[in-house]
Amino acid sequence: MSEKTSKNNKVSLSEVARAAGVSKMTASRVLRNEGGYSEVTRAKVMEKVDTLGYLPNRLAAVFAGDKTSTFVGVSIPDLGNEVFTQVLEGIDRKLGALGHQSVLGLTQHTEQEEEKWIRTVLSWQPAGLILTGRYHSTGAIEMLRNAGIPVVEIWDLNTSPLDMSVGLNHFDSGFDMGRYLISCGYRNIGYVGTSHDTANAASTRLDGFCKSVEGGGGTVVRQLCLHDTATYYPGYYGTEQLLSSASGIECIFFQNDAMAFGGLQYCEAKGMSVPDDIGIAGWGDLPIASVMRKRLTSMHVPHLKLGQAAAEMMLARLSDEPVPSCRDIEFRLIPGSTVSACS
Repeated sequence: MSEKTSKNNKVSLSEVARAAGVSKMTASRVLRNEGGYSEVTRAKVMEKVDTLGYLPNRLAAVFAGDKTSTFVGVSIPDLGNEVFTQVLEGIDRKLGALGHQSVLGLTQHTEQEEEKWIRTVLSWQPAGLILTGRYHSTGAIEMLRNAGIPVVEIWDLNTSPLDMSVGLNHFDSGFDMGRYLISCGYRNIGYVGTSHDTANAASTRLDGFCKSVEGGGGTVVRQLCLHDTATYYPGYYGTEQLLSSASGIECIFFQNDAMAFGGLQYCEAKGMSVPDDIGIAGWGDLPIASVMRKRLTSMHVPHLKLGQAAAEMMLARLSDEPVPSCRDIEFRLIPGSTVSACS
């Protein structure tokens, strides 16, 4: 059996050292780039690392106390929402550029799942944590405060964060959308979204929307909150449920663009003209919104920028640089063609 074939089995550092004709300590020093060896020795060791397929145990090195952790734990609710995949991309791209790795956790929109993940990831001794949302269980808050590591809360801006926060004011973004729809002449408006066990940014956004609509002389005829994921198909069948259970709805505001796309498809499949018969508004301004036949009325949020900003705050704190406790990435209304033009 050749040396290369043996990489199908787990290769130890001792095997690498023996193949290179050096001590295990010398091989370890080469892999940690500590110096004290010749270039010839380094070349021999690295050749055998490649030939044998050796993978160093970085986590064990952290536990041994001889290496600073490069892991940063990142929690997001789920991977089915394109918004959070963009945020994650921004985080991972920025962290990776400076030699850090993201350790992903999915919380499924519940504080209990987040607490379980935090307990697990803290046992891996991460350099810091990036958490989606501002609401955490009592147990999670206690663990975070005792961990002694940087924590960035993202998505829903928290002006009194555990440590640092980057995001936007979701109440204000909902309020601005409500005000816009009222200014376009709509008075009887419906809402389609999803429900979760705990308070979240979507419910905060809905609160702002309802306050704005009602303050402007309109009515949120029905709020349909589905026990489902905020994606295309729930938007489709949610629109069907909403329109079959409430009459006189002139416009529908959706929790996000993905649900709005589903709602738009349903309306057009049923022969309704958008926006002549009914208006459709989303939230998030996903990239697909700009290339659809009808430009979706939405709220632009710089998701990639949000992720990058979170990573920048984390990296600055790890480098002992001054960091503001809060950073607002703001939002911007996109007046598309799925809502009647305002006067």
